[in-house]
Amino acid sequence: MKFITEFRDSNLAESIIKLLRKEAYPNSNLMEFCGGHTVAIFRSGIREVVPKNVKMLSGPGCPVCVTSNSDIDKAGKVVRYPDVILTTFGDMMKVPGSYDSLYDLRAKGYDIRVVYSTIDALKIAEENKNKKIVFFGIGFETTAPTIAASIIEAKRRNINNYFVISVLKLTIPAIKKLLSLGEVKVNGIIGPGHVSTITGANDWKFLPDEYKIPCVLTGFEPLDILLGIKSLLDMIKQNKQELVTEYLRSVKPEGNIIAKEMIEKVFIVDDSDWRGFNVIEKSGLKISKEFEEFDAEKVFDLKTESSIKNCGCKCDEVLRGIISPVECSLFREVCNPENPLGPCMVSSEGACAAYYNYYVE
Repeated sequence: MKFITEFRDSNLAESIIKLLRKEAYPNSNLMEFCGGHTVAIFRSGIREVVPKNVKMLSGPGCPVCVTSNSDIDKAGKVVRYPDVILTTFGDMMKVPGSYDSLYDLRAKGYDIRVVYSTIDALKIAEENKNKKIVFFGIGFETTAPTIAASIIEAKRRNINNYFVISVLKLTIPAIKKLLSLGEVKVNGIIGPGHVSTITGANDWKFLPDEYKIPCVLTGFEPLDILLGIKSLLDMIKQNKQELVTEYLRSVKPEGNIIAKEMIEKVFIVDDSDWRGFNVIEKSGLKISKEFEEFDAEKVFDLKTESSIKNCGCKCDEVLRGIISPVECSLFREVCNPENPLGPCMVSSEGACAAYYNYYVE
C-alpha cells in the first residue's frame, strides 16, 4: 500500500472484521497506549466491531493528560515574573492546575500565547528582545526532537531570551509502571506509532521478553488498527508473545537516528511527575548542563507549594485503565469540553474527550 486512502478501504476493513468475528478468541483486554489511537478507534467505530469478549482499554498515552498539576503550576509561576511571555501548545490552555489554568491566567492579563511549533516561540523571542520568552515544553519522544532543535537553534543564533520548561516524558517507563502496579489485566498492547517512529521498534521488545505480553506497533488509519487488533488476538489465541511492527511505512527497528541523537545532545534522563502515577523514576527529560542557559528552571525560581488535585476528577484512574470515563460521576453533565475538570476532557487525545465525542450507550 502506498496511499493513505488505501488504509481506509471499506471492503478490506469488512474482510478483516469478518475474520475477527469468525475466530473464537479468548476473553482479552487490549490496551492502546497512544491517545491518538484512542481517538482513531472511536472515530472509526472499531470498538463496536471487535469481538464482544475483547475489551479495549485506554492507557496513559496523552502527553497533555499526564502533565501533572505541579508542572502546570510551574508554568503558572513563571508567567508572573516581569517581562515574561509564556508560549505553549493550545491543548494546555484549559488544563486545570492547582489554582488556575493558563487560560484563566491569560484572562487575568498575563501574556500567554498559543504557538503551533517551537519555531513560532523562537520567532516571538527574536521579535521581543526586551522580553523573556518561555516555552512550556510538554510531550513524549515525538515532541522532544523539535524542542531540542529549538534549543540548539537558539544557541546557534545567540537568542539569549528564549527558555524552556521541560516536562517531557518517556513512554516506556510509564507502561512498565502501569504493568507493575497490576491494577488491570493487559493481554496485549497496541504500541504508539509516532513515538516508535522516533525510538524504533526494538525498544518495545521488553513487552514480550520481560512481561510476556504481545505488542503490535501500528498506525492510525482504520486498516492499521484492525490489522493490529487481529494480530494481537491471533497471538493471544496461539499463546505467542511477540513484537509485530505493522506500521512499516513509518517505524524502523532502530528508529530515527538523527532525532534520537538530537534528544541525547540536549537532554538528560531524570525522574518525572506523572498525573495518575506520581513520580516515575527515569521517565522524563531535563535540559543538560551544556544547554542550561536555556533551562527556565535554572533561570527562574519555579519551586511551588504542594499541588492540589480536584478531588472529584477521575483522570488518574482513567489514565491507568482502571475505569472508563463513563464510570466517572462527573462525566458529561458536570465535566465536559466547555467545563473540563481534568485534562482527559481537555485534550483532543484525552480518553474523556473521545468518549464525550463518540461514545454511544
